Amino acid sequence: MEPDDDKIDAAVLALLYLTLHDDRRAWKGVPWEATDRLHERGLISNPKTEAKSVVLSDDGMAEAE
Repeated sequence: MEPDDDKIDAAVLALLYLTLHDDRRAWKGVPWEATDRLHERGLISNPKTEAKSVVLSDDGMAEAE
C-alpha cells in the first residue's frame, strides 16, 4: 500500500497549525517532503531556509482551520 500524500500533507498542515506561534509561524520539525509539497501549493513559506519555522499563508491558515 502506497502512502497517501494528500492525507499526509493534511496531517502535517494541521500539526503546523496546532503549533503556531507569533501569529502565523510554526516550527518545521516535520517531514521535508511534506513541507516541500505544502510550499508548492502556496500554503506555507519556503521551508528551505535556515529559519527554524515556516509561515502559513492566508490559504494555508484557511485550509488548516
